[in-house]
Amino acid sequence: MAEKDVEISFKKDTVSKLLSSFFKEDKTKLSGDATLLMVEMLKVFVQEAAVRSQKQAESEDCDQVDIEHFEKILPQLLLDF
Repeated sequence: MAEKDVEISFKKDTVSKLLSSFFKEDKTKLSGDATLLMVEMLKVFVQEAAVRSQKQAESEDCDQVDIEHFEKILPQLLLDF
């Protein structure tokens, strides 16, 4: 498999709007630090999902990661987070 160092990034505004859409009251605010923390958590989550999916594909002697590999690691990944 080709190894690439790709920087995972999420736009702060996008994460902020996504989180705010779940607030039940309009008065609820989201601090900048909370948004940055959530951006970092999303980065870690996506990186971990990619690594675990790759390991699952390797354990099945596959050259490419497919959605099935992701689906197999997803339950444990969600429990770990």
